[in-house]
Amino acid sequence: MGKFFDEMTPAHAAFIQKQKMYFVATAPLQADGHVNLSPKGMDSFRVLSPTKVVYMDIVGSGNETSAHILENGRITLMFCAYDGPPNILRLYGTGRTVLPGDAEWEEFAEMFDVPLAIRQFIVSDVHKVQTSCGFSVPYYEYVGERDHGEKWAQNKGAEGLEVYKREKNLVSLDGLPTALAEAQ
Repeated sequence: MGKFFDEMTPAHAAFIQKQKMYFVATAPLQADGHVNLSPKGMDSFRVLSPTKVVYMDIVGSGNETSAHILENGRITLMFCAYDGPPNILRLYGTGRTVLPGDAEWEEFAEMFDVPLAIRQFIVSDVHKVQTSCGFSVPYYEYVGERDHGEKWAQNKGAEGLEVYKREKNLVSLDGLPTALAEAQ
């Protein structure tokens, strides 16, 4: 079952900083709703304190995380070691979406090399940290980041991205509104 902590230790934060990929999981309250699990990359994650993290969320074909945390707040983030000693680290918390124009937007934007395709920031207040062995996680070699998303965003342009978000990012698969929809 692993070890549990009430907050991240400096060793946890150091482990997180070394990872090139992490996963975000959320779910709606309805029993037949779709659980969402999204891989994330880029230099998009920051530990703000032992109990608070933020990640930069890029425009995609859906916006499940925003819809789910707007409905119920629940979010889990998972980091796996793909090199070095085996380890899995999970952050359990409550999340919220920060959109352009929100009070914290500029503060978070200064922490990242913000691409054209940024959609929002997701902030999580962490209430439980879990580490586990990671013995079955294979070794992988990091080769680099893909540039497909940024090229796609540049081809769409700022106006095209806004249209795309209105078409694809206002409701979840289960019809729940996202923070973008609430802001409209």
